[in-house]
Amino acid sequence: MPVNEAAPRVGVVVVAAGSGTRLGLGVPKAFVEIAGRSILDRSLDAVRGLGEPVALVIVVPSEAVAPTTEMLVAAGTRAEVVAGGTTRQRSVALGLAVLPDTVETVLVHDAARAFTPTAVFERVVAEVRASGHGAIPVLPVTDTVRRVSERMCGETVDRSTLAAVQTPQGFPRAQLQQAYDEAADDLTDDAALVMAAGHPVSTVDGDASSFKITAPDDLRRADDLLRRNAVPVPRTGVGIDAHSFDPEAPLWVAGLHWPGEPGLAGHSDGDVVAHAICDALLGAAGLGDLGSLFGTADPALEGAHAEVFLVRTRAVLEAAGFRIGNVSVQLVANRPRFSARKAEADALLGGLLGAPVSVTATTTDGLGFPGRGDGATAIATALVFAAA
Repeated sequence: MPVNEAAPRVGVVVVAAGSGTRLGLGVPKAFVEIAGRSILDRSLDAVRGLGEPVALVIVVPSEAVAPTTEMLVAAGTRAEVVAGGTTRQRSVALGLAVLPDTVETVLVHDAARAFTPTAVFERVVAEVRASGHGAIPVLPVTDTVRRVSERMCGETVDRSTLAAVQTPQGFPRAQLQQAYDEAADDLTDDAALVMAAGHPVSTVDGDASSFKITAPDDLRRADDLLRRNAVPVPRTGVGIDAHSFDPEAPLWVAGLHWPGEPGLAGHSDGDVVAHAICDALLGAAGLGDLGSLFGTADPALEGAHAEVFLVRTRAVLEAAGFRIGNVSVQLVANRPRFSARKAEADALLGGLLGAPVSVTATTTDGLGFPGRGDGATAIATALVFAAA
């Protein structure tokens, strides 16, 4: 995920400053672990899967700023971490204050909704841009709903006019900032603030997996969800990519910039290593290939670097119930001289995929287009594990 790159137009404020009192575990809710990963870390998977630059801000309890920053560095996720306030509304305001000026659309997301898919984020962003006003994800209410007074049943409420509200909630930045500047009371969510400021808010489809982890039963539900996907069934995939050299372009290989070297031609940055990895992973999982998933017609991917493709591919696999075992890549090219930066490349790519990655390089002793110095190719193999 290219968070905080040049000119991000989308900002995501993840609110993770809650105390977690109702969980009764003695630690802030966002830092409770489910199957070895914190609720906060899991909540960021959807953001990591977004296909455009994002300015990410995470609001946590003051004592959690340093450990959260360390966790993000280890995961290869760039974000601004700020201390929250005494209320959710105050915490969001503190997050808004540090977003860069380039951000036009702001999404506010509760870390407690740890399994929200990337697709929900994308639907909210698309609706905000198309409508020019706020958008929130909702689910229809399926239970019969009655008014109750002093434990006595009243009339049935027409559930066709009701919806269960989720996050992320998205808004044009100016409208959200105005709503916070004018807020006189603490309201239940950001949409309520924006509507109180006189702006409309529309809805998009939510997702059942975006349930909020609040009580111990929710933790058990989350744990059960992960356990159902925990039986490892190994699958392998192979990916191959090749690009010709373009002396006018910068060279990006294995997620690294190589100054002074001719670049590789392509709609994105032409990183053959990253592209081969994506095809190997998607092929192993039976989820298509790089071209069908991303496509050269997408203007958001023009010049995109390895992290965009790798993080989004990882998110696609994880959403489908797969986890990455390891990846091995062979780069075939006369240049760049790769061995000196192998460890750097392995660490970068492994951090993005959350799994071991090993890249090696070789030449063809003058044979074929790589041997002639016309371009570079890469061959990747990947091992993934799927739920039974």
